[in-house]
Amino acid sequence: MKMLDWSRWLPKSVECMKGYNDKVFAADLTSGLTVGLVALPLAMAFGISSGVTPQAGIYTAVIAGFLISALGGSKTQIGGPTGAFVVVIASIIAKHGLSGLLMVTMMAGIILLFLGLTGLGNAVKFIPRPVIIGFTNGIAVLIASTQIKDFLGITNIGQVPGEFYERMVLIFSNIGKTDLTTVVLALTSLLVMIVIPRFTKRIPGSIVALTASTICVAMFNIPVETIGSRFGGIPTGLPEMQLPLLRMDLVMPLLPSAVTVALLAAIESLLSAVVADSMSGDRHNSNVELIAQGIANLTVPLFGGIPVTGAIARTATNIRSGARTPVSGMIHAVTLLCIILFAAKLAAFIPLATLSAVLFIVAYNMGEWREIKTIVRLERKEITVWLITFMLTVAADLTIAVEVGMTLAALLYIYQVSRTTVVAPLTVEAMEQGKTHIVQDYIIPPYVSIFHIQGPFLFGAAEKLNQLDTDVDTLGPIVVLRLRYMTAIDATGLYAIEQFYERLHAAGKHLILCGSRGQAKRLIYTSALPRIIGARNILPNIRAALSRAESIQERFGGIGDEFAEDLAVAPG
Repeated sequence: MKMLDWSRWLPKSVECMKGYNDKVFAADLTSGLTVGLVALPLAMAFGISSGVTPQAGIYTAVIAGFLISALGGSKTQIGGPTGAFVVVIASIIAKHGLSGLLMVTMMAGIILLFLGLTGLGNAVKFIPRPVIIGFTNGIAVLIASTQIKDFLGITNIGQVPGEFYERMVLIFSNIGKTDLTTVVLALTSLLVMIVIPRFTKRIPGSIVALTASTICVAMFNIPVETIGSRFGGIPTGLPEMQLPLLRMDLVMPLLPSAVTVALLAAIESLLSAVVADSMSGDRHNSNVELIAQGIANLTVPLFGGIPVTGAIARTATNIRSGARTPVSGMIHAVTLLCIILFAAKLAAFIPLATLSAVLFIVAYNMGEWREIKTIVRLERKEITVWLITFMLTVAADLTIAVEVGMTLAALLYIYQVSRTTVVAPLTVEAMEQGKTHIVQDYIIPPYVSIFHIQGPFLFGAAEKLNQLDTDVDTLGPIVVLRLRYMTAIDATGLYAIEQFYERLHAAGKHLILCGSRGQAKRLIYTSALPRIIGARNILPNIRAALSRAESIQERFGGIGDEFAEDLAVAPG
């Protein structure tokens, strides 16, 4: 029993050593080298845009990347600096300096360790989707706004304000100082990063743009600002380990920022781990992952590093490149280490315009812009939560946006739950209508698996649908999800059903929804679900669902794609 208890805390790197062989290592080596090259421009760009040096970004990627892969709860997760922290870091440095940032990072590490060791990391799942989308939309806008200056080559305008409005006013008041050469280089880099993926997924567009622009600047002495001209290049090797200055009088003032960093790290790392699971077929350990994130955030400040978390884009690149185990993530860190040990001098020629173009792509990709279409189909209350979170993230402060967004989400949850209580007369007509929903009156064929959702399917509870992940292969070819006793749903619940459908579809199985009513029915029909799973597969009761299942079984053997006939949206 003791061994079983300890097994819950084993990192994936230890689990994966069983059966590890040369073939697996070859796959990990290829993917590790690839993602290491992808991480190089991102690490430098995140360091610069956060208000620290480019080498601080690389040191962070090396140390955190190795620790998160070695100690984490995901087979293919890649850790390092990400865009989510850029605005928070810049704000902390502006108020408390670099020493304040190092303290915040270590405090966030302690919080993450606490969340992982106590199992409270699961509380992150209680953050509703409109709030998460509001954060990511707002952060993406802020990241893009911080790169306009370097993208346009505007110099000699003094310290750029940390606030969005003041920053935009300063940039547009100096728009006449735009450098045409820099703009051409930045636009060319941007175009390369957009076009390359259309032809090949194997060569990252950012690497092509970075390499080409650096060679051109070095060979033709193009007069644009570079890492060398602004920072004096990147020093060779790692910095000395040094304990940051810890000031007890700053602990309480820095606590809100530390909580914000910890929450962002937890949210993004677990979201990235979920993405990795869906791509690789693995199932991550949330608590072990948060412990690794905590250790990494406690360690990187000792080397002048910045906050870290799981990086969704780099994790996806790692998996697409063939990663099989956490060894790939460790190789990615070693690749970056080799670059700063043996090729650091070449980094002096990297143009800042290209790095700003890289971050424009990052801002676009992390913005979750397609989700806005889903959000605006929801009820006005959820739209309001998303809009307020987005506007506060951009116009005010991310810490305030987190606090207000979570408060609004809690109030919305209370309101939604209160609406699920209904007092109504039991009539003969209602009893007759209810007969079509009684499962016991029907014979369930062996090719059908039925599940039901009971109670409000809101954020927090929506995670329970993911518990069927490990059972997908054991389910029948047709899965019926009964919603008769689901009293309410929100954006997070809709997203959970959509993700459940994607997992079933990937396994060659079919999903049918039936029995929704009231608020849940209205929201389902105004959402994207009818388009995604097919309107023919959203039915009023179990009788119609079983009839539909029989039709699918007869025509497609239970497995097949009759998606084209389902595009018409059923009346709500």
